[in-house]
Amino acid sequence: MAPRAHISSGRLSQGLLLLCVLLGTGLCHTDAVTTNFSQDTGTSLPTATSNWTAQLMEGNYTAITQHCWDYFVYRMSHVTTSELCEWRAISWPYSELQHCLEDYAEKLNYSYPNAVAEQYIFRSHHLYFHNCTLEHPVYFDPPEDVLLAMIIAPICLIPFLVTLVIWRSKDGKAQ
Repeated sequence: MAPRAHISSGRLSQGLLLLCVLLGTGLCHTDAVTTNFSQDTGTSLPTATSNWTAQLMEGNYTAITQHCWDYFVYRMSHVTTSELCEWRAISWPYSELQHCLEDYAEKLNYSYPNAVAEQYIFRSHHLYFHNCTLEHPVYFDPPEDVLLAMIIAPICLIPFLVTLVIWRSKDGKAQ
């Protein structure tokens, strides 16, 4: 344990100095007496530490998710160009990429979705799926006369059924 320095001596304790050197945040000022850390540096230690931790976490996440991307590229290399737009052929690699990005974010306690994951998803669409168009016909609403018949038929049938139920309930004995 580092010996304590006296506040009146104008120096920080060796332990705090070592911590500042290791963090490399530039938060340590050894030329003045430090009585209140957040007043002298303009930032508080928890804020600086959380920023440093967030940068470290994002760096770790970026490095780890590169393996997810490499695996996705490997899996997509086995898909032929004629199968690139068929969901049955690409669903496994694409879903694996998404799950990998999501799982590592969860393991590192990093938010998902995030900017790094979005970049990988956009890159996958740009490289592999940019020429995919809808090969199946797009279905439109039916013509107005067919639509009107489909709406009016049940509406007209409801009063008839209600009348039938009431007529049958008055006619018989209680069962």
